[in-house]
Amino acid sequence: MVASLKQISSLLNGFSTEVTPASAKNVECFRSYLSPGTSVNVTFLPGSNIEDTVEVSVRLKNEGFNPVPHIVARNFKKIEGLELFLDQLVSKANVFEVLVIAGGIAKPLGPFSNSLQILNSGLLEKYSIKKVGVAGHPEGSPDISEANLARAMGDKNEWARNSDMDVYIATQFCFDVASIITWEEKIRRNGNKLPIHVGIPGPATLKTLIKFAKMSGIGPSIRVLTRQTKNLAKLVFTQDPYDIVAGIANAKAEDPKSLIKQLHFYPFGGLAKTAAWVNSVLDNQ
Repeated sequence: MVASLKQISSLLNGFSTEVTPASAKNVECFRSYLSPGTSVNVTFLPGSNIEDTVEVSVRLKNEGFNPVPHIVARNFKKIEGLELFLDQLVSKANVFEVLVIAGGIAKPLGPFSNSLQILNSGLLEKYSIKKVGVAGHPEGSPDISEANLARAMGDKNEWARNSDMDVYIATQFCFDVASIITWEEKIRRNGNKLPIHVGIPGPATLKTLIKFAKMSGIGPSIRVLTRQTKNLAKLVFTQDPYDIVAGIANAKAEDPKSLIKQLHFYPFGGLAKTAAWVNSVLDNQ
């Protein structure tokens, strides 16, 4: 079965994307690229100030978007720091949705080492958060064993069952459709009930994609990319994500029970380029 344009457009509708506080400074007006109401993740990188993430979240809310700030467990030196962060996000930016992740640093800066500790803290409920994304790893993680990833997925599902929150899985970015589909089927067999937002890259050069893939340790996707580097001239060409989107849409069409619900674009080539590509596909539906 080959996915139809209608099925591809259906998958793209309601897509989300993200910005860093640094890249947000280069965007004069988000409305120039994104439709009002679009969910935009706001990163909280190691060593950065919470004020930077709060400031971008406020700006997105004021421009008519849904800011989804990252709550990075290992970045907080004290529980009070997390409380302050949540308080500012809710009171200043009217945030109701967050993405809770462990974080990429090896040694936690404070009491939290994983996302489940944040979930179990009760602070999300205290500050009236209604929707929570948790991490998924279709290609595994260089820092976490497969057994621990499976255990964490089970724990997140259990937490969601006992919570009134709207919980979903947001994945690392991937280029290898087969890995995404195999992973979704595997965690579903193992009991996952949470909807999945699959992370894929927006249009970007092959050189840029390889750089970020190596940083994230995503093996199968790196192999997909490096096979193309035999022609070095291709390194400067922009890679079109259409085949990835079509592959996921096709898998959803073949398996109605698939828990893949939408796409999240990592705009490595820039927000403007990613938004323009998505809009061009949707305009031709």
